[in-house]
This record gives sequence, C-alpha cells and structure tokens, in this order.
Amino acid sequence: MESIRNRYKAILGRMLSGAREQKPVSEESVYQVGKVELLPFIDKILEEHLLPGSGIDGHEHIEDLLARSDRGESCLLLMEHYSNFDLPAFHYLLRKAGSLGLKLANSVVAIAGIKLNESNPIVSAFADAYTRIIIYPSRSLEIIKQNFKDPNKLYHEMRRSMSINRAAMKALGKVKNSGKIILVFPSGTRYRPGNPASKRGVREIASYIKSFDNYIPVAVNGNILRINPSGEMEDDILHSDTVVYSFGPVQKCSDLLAHVKEDHHFREDKKQETVDHIMEKLEKIHAQAEEKRVHSKPIS
Repeated sequence: MESIRNRYKAILGRMLSGAREQKPVSEESVYQVGKVELLPFIDKILEEHLLPGSGIDGHEHIEDLLARSDRGESCLLLMEHYSNFDLPAFHYLLRKAGSLGLKLANSVVAIAGIKLNESNPIVSAFADAYTRIIIYPSRSLEIIKQNFKDPNKLYHEMRRSMSINRAAMKALGKVKNSGKIILVFPSGTRYRPGNPASKRGVREIASYIKSFDNYIPVAVNGNILRINPSGEMEDDILHSDTVVYSFGPVQKCSDLLAHVKEDHHFREDKKQETVDHIMEKLEKIHAQAEEKRVHSKPIS
C-alpha cells in the first residue's frame, strides 16, 4: 500500500499542469465549476483500486430525487464521510451506473471546505475536477483562532471567513432550484477510527435542512483511501476495496423539522437534534448495506 503522491507522480504532474492556479479563496471564487479534463487521471487511480462489486445501490431513489429536482424542488445529498475519495469514487461509479447515474453525477454540486483549495496543490488539483461551493467551516475557524497569535491577523481572517460564507450561501441560493443537487457531508470531516466525535454531525447542517425541500441519505461502505495519521491529505494510503454507495428514500426536510419540533420540543439544541437524526438514519443504512456488501453478489 502506497500514498497517492508516491505511486502516481506522473499522473499528479499532469493533473497539476491542468488544474487551476492555486489561489486563496475569495468571495468572488466560492463557486467553481469542475474541470472535466481532470477526471480521466482520477478515474485511472479509482479503476486500479475499486474491486468488483463496487457500485450504486438504490436506483429507484435516484429516479425519485431527479424527478423532484426537475420539478424545481431543492434537493440535498447527505453522505457519510470516510475519505477524500468519497466524492471522486461516488462521481465515478455514478457515471458507470447508466443514464440516471450519469445525470445525477452531472448535477452534483459539492459543499467543500476551504482547506481542500488552500492546503496543498495536489489536494487542490483533485478537488478541481468537481463542481463545488467553497465554505469556511466552523472547525477551520476554531483552528485559526488557536493558531493566530496576532490579533490583527485573526481579525482579518475572521472577516474573510464571514465574507466567504456569505458569498457561498448566495451562490447556493442561485443553484439549488436550477436542477443542481447539493452534496453535503453532515459530519463535516472524515471519520477517524477510534474517534467517535469525528462521526457526529455538525450543527450547521440544520440550516441546510431548513432551507431545502428534500434530502436523501447516502451511506458509504468501503474505502480505498485510508487516513495517514502521520501525514497530510496527499499522504493518505491507497487500499483496494469494494465500495458501495447506498441511497435511502427521499425525505421531505419539512417532515424532519416538524418531527424534531413536536417530539423533541423539550430539547434545548434543536439544530443538533436535527443533525443527530440524520446521522442515525445514515448509520442504519450503513449497517444494512454492510451486511449486504459482505454477503451478496456484486452490485451492477
């Protein structure tokens, strides 16, 4: 098992030459259209590590989701998060899953943390292949608060974070009813084995639920890019595996909000309660899919 950086130096060099120049994100650049010419490079890596049986489960739910989106309803994909290849593998397997999958892949706009754009040119080149709206997550801001010793620099960065997030929400408002389907990782970070807190949903997701018509949970079973605890994102370790994305039924966001309001009215933190419900649904689908992945024949 090797890191991407060590195994695919030639591919990475070609990707870097075709990617956007890495620049700090500003309010003018929060919406970035994916560069499809980068996909063949990433697809080659995926093809060499996705084992037979990898695929998409729940095509009937995709059909329902796309029909609602075509009617002008706003739709959220709420996906589990295990690796930086969750979106690339998802996008690749959708494109291999027939006309419905291809349509969904072309409709997806991912909500992406600013770190993917600014941490490293290699990571940025991978992110550049997919259409996304860039946000400044609260977790990133907390890290900034801990690391910035100069009050003036901290003030500037906090103002920048607010500016980026305002612009991101404005961009989101423009695209969410235009046939685009927004993908969000409700945990806000990749799950780290032995750290249950990394799998807890973040409160900000409740704001998405409040402003969208529909959501659909997507469980991820299998992982071909494992976190390297002693390295950066580009040092993550490649690992061959069967990866399955399982769609649950489409749900009305208003129904979830009403449920939380009625059945959990005594809870002080309604936002966290809302996100906790999402994570519980994902965990249930994940457990069912894992049993199926282990014991069933490959999914086409």
